[in-house]
Amino acid sequence: MIRLENISKIYGNQHALHEVSVAVVDGEFVFLIGPSGSGKTTLLRLLIKDILPSAGDIFVGDWNLKAINNSEIHLLRRHVGTVFQDGKLVTDRTVFENISLGLEILGKHGSALEKDVHDVMALVGLQDFDNKFPLQLSAGELQRTAIARAIIGGPKILLADEPTGNLDPETGSEIMGILEEIQKLGTTVIVSTHNTTIVDDMKKRTITLSEGNLVSDELKGKYRYEKKHEKKRQDDKKKEIHGKKDT
Repeated sequence: MIRLENISKIYGNQHALHEVSVAVVDGEFVFLIGPSGSGKTTLLRLLIKDILPSAGDIFVGDWNLKAINNSEIHLLRRHVGTVFQDGKLVTDRTVFENISLGLEILGKHGSALEKDVHDVMALVGLQDFDNKFPLQLSAGELQRTAIARAIIGGPKILLADEPTGNLDPETGSEIMGILEEIQKLGTTVIVSTHNTTIVDDMKKRTITLSEGNLVSDELKGKYRYEKKHEKKRQDDKKKEIHGKKDT
């Protein structure tokens, strides 16, 4: 279970998130949508305690993130895997070596490590890619490697920040299929995205943010909610401007 209670995050005098409250149950698949600057990435960073909230409480599994000290953050991040926008792969390591890093940190070696890495590589469609380096991979293969690395330690939660942002539609659809398979295995999956087609086609729970506010939470959401809210925001701004002119 993930639970955010009245979470706000302020940078300077700007609200990145404003009193957001939401809960995600174990094993759920959730899209997090909204225009650039709406607070999506901020929310994901809060869930791994990469940044701290300005107000409110965050609960991930049995943890109250406010009570976790810096020496315990690595334990949280074993529980929460993350696929970053830029992949963050180590360029001088092979696909196999990039994926195995998480297991090496956990102290696993030898044949047990090799089996686990190959099982995950098969899950994401990277069989026979052991000795390839990141510079030899396509954008889709890079994303598959990043996903494999994020799930190799068996996290209960997977966060993916714009996983299809640099991909063509067909490859993006394949990546979302992999994430859906991971969710079916029991992992909670939260995906931040601008991809309207994928959100509309998959019909998963969709949480919409705009200007740091939670504006909708639909069980089988569509991307139209963002557009509707954006139009209202623009109309309100026009009224505000006309009001100032009148005074």
